[in-house]
Formats: sequence, C-alpha cells, structure tokens
Amino acid sequence: MPDPITEIPAHPDAASDIRAQAQAMRPKPKRDRQIWGIYILLVVVSLIELYSASSREVVAGNIMGPLIRHAVLLGIGFIIMLILQRTHYKRFYDWAYVIVGLCILATIYTMFFGQVINGARRSFSFFGLFNVQPSELLKFAAALLIARVLCNYRVKYKRGHEEEDKRYNRTLVIFVATVVLIFGVMLVGQGLTNTILMMFIALSMMLIGGVRWREFFAVVGVYLLLGLGYGAYKAISESSQEQKKDNITLVAGQEHDRTGLRKQRLVDFMRSDKYKDTITSQNRQEQYSYIAQANGGIFGVFPGNSRETARLPLAFSDYIYAIIIEDIGLIGGLIVMALYLWLLARAGRIAMKCKKAFPALLVIGMAVFIAYQAIIHMGIVTGFLPVSGQPLPLISKGGSSVLVTSVALGIMLSVSRFAARKGARQELRDSLSTLSDNEMPDNPTQL
Repeated sequence: MPDPITEIPAHPDAASDIRAQAQAMRPKPKRDRQIWGIYILLVVVSLIELYSASSREVVAGNIMGPLIRHAVLLGIGFIIMLILQRTHYKRFYDWAYVIVGLCILATIYTMFFGQVINGARRSFSFFGLFNVQPSELLKFAAALLIARVLCNYRVKYKRGHEEEDKRYNRTLVIFVATVVLIFGVMLVGQGLTNTILMMFIALSMMLIGGVRWREFFAVVGVYLLLGLGYGAYKAISESSQEQKKDNITLVAGQEHDRTGLRKQRLVDFMRSDKYKDTITSQNRQEQYSYIAQANGGIFGVFPGNSRETARLPLAFSDYIYAIIIEDIGLIGGLIVMALYLWLLARAGRIAMKCKKAFPALLVIGMAVFIAYQAIIHMGIVTGFLPVSGQPLPLISKGGSSVLVTSVALGIMLSVSRFAARKGARQELRDSLSTLSDNEMPDNPTQL
C-alpha cells in the first residue's frame, strides 16, 4: 500500500529528470492571505465584542481586566499559528496518535477530577493559569484522528499494464465510527451537543474522504439506533429520578443528573411561542438573548451601547453572538457568519489543490471543526437549535476554545503552505503528459 504522505517514488528515467526540474521551479511557500484575513477580522470582532459583553465581569478599578486577559490568550494563539504555519503537515501525521492520546487522558482526568460547572465536570485548571475544557480538545482530536486514518481508506494502484483498480478498506470506517462513538460517550456528561457535533464532524469527513454510500449510511443508521436507545433509556430512568427528586438537595459545585434539564430544553425548543414566556431563572439566558437581538435590529446600536449585556448571563461566552447582533445588527451578524463559511470554502479550495489524501482531509477536518461549532453556537443563540453551551470560535471568552481554534488555523496554514502549491505541480503535469504510460510514475493516493 503506498504511503499517503511521502512523495512519489523517483523513476530512474525521464520522469525523475522532469521531477527534479519541477522541484527547482517550485515557488517559495507563501502564507495563505485569505485565512490570515479571516483570522484578523475575527480577532477584531472578538476584542470589540468581548469588551462590550464583559460588563458582568468588570470590577471596580479593573475595567480593562477581562479584555486584557482575552488579548493575552489571543496573543498566545497568534504565536501558535506562526509556529504551526512553518511546521510541515507531515509532523501531524507522525504525531497524530500521541496528540489524540493526550487529549483522551485529559478528558478521562476531567471525568473524575474536573471542576463542576452547571452540574457537570467540564474543566480542570492548568497549573492555575487557565481552565482547560477537554471537550474542545477531544473534538479537535477526533478531526485529526479521522484524517490520519481515512487517508488510507481508498488506494489506487496498478498491476503491471493492467487498468487502474481501487481498494477500499472497510475496517478503517468501522474503526473511525467506533472511536468517535467512544469519544461521544466520554463527552455526554459534559453536554450532549458536543457528542452530536463530533458525530457531524466525523460524518462530514467520511463523505469528503470518499467513503462508499452503503458504509456511510450504515454508520448513520448505527448512530441513530444508539441515539434512540439512549433516549429510551433516559425516558425510562427519568420516572425513578423524579420520585427521588424531592429527597435530593442540590448543592452548588456538586455534580447532578441533567436529564430533566435537557428534556425541558427540548420541550421549550419545540414551542412556537417560547419568545413570549415570562422571564424566570430557568429561561433568562435565552429570553435576554432574544431581547438583545430584537434590540439590535438591522444595523445595531453600535458597539459599547448594548443594553442587555449587563443582564444576559454568559454574554461573553455562550451567548456572545446575541451581543454581536445587538451591537452591529443583523447585517453584522450575517457578516460574522459569512467569515466562518468563507473559512470552510477556503479549506475546500485548498483541499482541491492537495495531491495527497492526508493534507486534504486534515485541512477540511480543521475547517469543519471550527465552522460547525460556530454554526451551532449561532443556531442556539437565535433559537434555531435547542439551548446548550457552545463557544463561538476565536470570539467567545475561554482559554481552551481560543487556543484550540488557533491550533486548527495553524494546521490549515501549514497545509496551505506545504501541500497546496499549484505552480510546480501544474508544470510537472504538463511535462508528464508528454511521456508514455511506461515512463510515468505510479499514481499516489488521492481524494
């Protein structure tokens, strides 16, 4: 089986000479201006809107404190991007299993020793500097692992002078589906949305990786059956939980079952008149979010003039998109959405220029990880999806989210720099077209 990472083996004849000439004409790698442009625009929006949305965190004499902390994290993320941009994407292929293993260990540690936030163990302190949320790490790890494994799913090869044939490795699909399922189970306690998001990332990468339709739908069917089974189990066990509810006193900082909360959120989501509900301690997040968006209108009230930032809980993280719409209106909200979609489209363009399967899957996986999370955040805030907690990548406050997103963007820049160079490859293709079939090198693995 050919290596999906290494270059095409050199031929002793004319093909090797042409390869050497094409390599000599290869232009110097350049940074991807579009990805950097998207990053800069998101950072600008982040700094402005986080300052506007942090009034609940401001203390006397330290008005700039929340903004400075976030700016420091963005600065660290910027350095990470610069380093990863100059790191060849092959390093991520070599170290993929180590990175995934560390993310799994961090998640397991949080499951038993993590800090309890809103009734679930979600994070742990990293030497007292900032809190780490393994849910962000595990979603990133899933995208990296899928790219590493699925690049060997389809292999093109030749036998002598026979026609080109294909091999499909179904075992790799089963492996990926099983690992993602295990990751999802590990994240259920930290939020069902994280599990669903991870499965969407996996399914999207399977489609992009060329997984056959029957295998793809088999994975979808298994996920649906397991999801329905989990829902039925929770419905059956809920009755016994309700009987014990009166005898349980919930204490702040202690872990407790969130089944009833999730069910109530789904019920509220299905109601068409939820926007008219009286504001209570249970629904104040979504209600103040809707009020903020209505107050913003088409063009917004201008950054710094938000009326709801002082009342909206988690305005600086899980509901920052509501403050964005209030500050810069529907137009601004659509522009922010377009930036994430632009990033996804750019990744698709880069993937089309990649000659190898791994960098193409890697750049798409990172973009899907960022874009899907952004879309889910926006859907939750606007009421299009059930209430849950998801940060807006690179904009919401949060050390884990900012740093993991920066790593993903740095990997995209690495792929764009080292795997998506068009000029020399086109010259090589034009030259090879003049050779006979016997002189041409074997076809590499491609998407």
